[in-house]
Amino acid sequence: MGIELTALHWAYAAVIVMLIGCMLFKRDTTLLCTAGILVIALLATHSVSASVSGIFNSFLYALKELLSTILIISVIVAMSRVLSRTGINEVMVSPFTRLMRTPAMAYWTVGLVMMIISWFFWPSPAVALIGVVLLPAAVRVGLPPLAVAVAMNLFGHGIALSGDYVIQAAPKLTADAAGIPVGDVISASVPLVVIMGAVTTVTAFWMIRRDLSSGRLSPESASPATISETEKTGEAGSYPLSLPVRRVMAAVVALLFLIDLIVMFVLKLQGGEATALLGGTALLLLILLTMQSHRGQGLEKITEYLVDGFQFGLKVFGPVIPIAAFFYLGDSAFTELFGKVLPAASAGIVNDWGAALAHSVPINAPLGSLTLAAAGAITGLDGSGFSGISLVGSVAHLVSAAIGSGIATLTALGQIAAIWVGGGTLVPWALIPAAAICGVSPFEVARRNLIPVLTGLAVTTIAAMFLLS
Repeated sequence: MGIELTALHWAYAAVIVMLIGCMLFKRDTTLLCTAGILVIALLATHSVSASVSGIFNSFLYALKELLSTILIISVIVAMSRVLSRTGINEVMVSPFTRLMRTPAMAYWTVGLVMMIISWFFWPSPAVALIGVVLLPAAVRVGLPPLAVAVAMNLFGHGIALSGDYVIQAAPKLTADAAGIPVGDVISASVPLVVIMGAVTTVTAFWMIRRDLSSGRLSPESASPATISETEKTGEAGSYPLSLPVRRVMAAVVALLFLIDLIVMFVLKLQGGEATALLGGTALLLLILLTMQSHRGQGLEKITEYLVDGFQFGLKVFGPVIPIAAFFYLGDSAFTELFGKVLPAASAGIVNDWGAALAHSVPINAPLGSLTLAAAGAITGLDGSGFSGISLVGSVAHLVSAAIGSGIATLTALGQIAAIWVGGGTLVPWALIPAAAICGVSPFEVARRNLIPVLTGLAVTTIAAMFLLS
């Protein structure tokens, strides 16, 4: 027999259902999550004052859990600001422009460079770092700006962000909600990210070539404003550092991050240890580059860049904290915040629901895969990609408990679906950075991405079914 479900269990499940509905209708979830925490706290403590305090404490718990992730993103973005303003990014990327001799080579070059840069700098900063350099080169060989935006989106906001193997922000969120190590999610996501990435980018490339040949997509130049602004940033003398110094600094940046990767591989660093290594390196580079480029104003500029970075980090993760605070209550956070008020045999609210479903609903691998793909896609509809992946991890925890295995694969599948839909490939308002750099409509980029992404999700979900069987 399964464990007896209490009012706490039913209240938690009711809030999850309402959250899914809220995301389906593209509404914000902060109020609902806060109300859900209050209801759970009232049922657990039977005290109004303790319940009100529980709201704050649950937010604080989520913030502590996410702090390292927020910090690493903020520091990386701060460093990327220095790279852009000093022109070091141009030196790092410009060698790849020589590979762009045909539209096909331009598509794959832009995509692969975007993917690599996004692993280390995250996609939104990466768009600014590489777009102003690679866009004119791609347009000159006949690849339309719309296709450049598609390539940057699919490889950066799609492949790189859905795996997030270097910074590990996405797998930490889903792993925490699922109650498993970050490394398990990363390992399970590798075959799914490869399948999703290959199917999506190849499909998009085939459609671009088809439409270029038929004339439905013309190899027009970017708007004059876009090209002139892009080329202006590279004019000699417009940067505070000379070209030889920028080349040395670019080599130092690449070398230090390469050393980080080697150290992470040799010492098997994952999760917080890997984050700390990357964050420390980024901070040292931020200080070095700022002092080198701003000299007399270096001390003040370091703080300015850090403030810019933290503004970005809090803007991205601000909506995540309330929903993460609620979903952490489904596992370890509940007992820490409210004590042992669940039944003695309880393994946590989510685990209890999983056990109950296992005894009452015949959930199998295909149904579980479809459930996680759908849940991930729904949570991505808000255009963040991150605000709902805690829900995905929680659902994966529940479904895997009912199936009896496969929690890491289910978590990875839900993470991939959520980020591909909401992280910047389908939802128009999440596509604005790449669309703006390329001078095209975000709605047109979303329309272009629709068939490739849906095709990739279908194939990846089927692949997950086989991996679970």
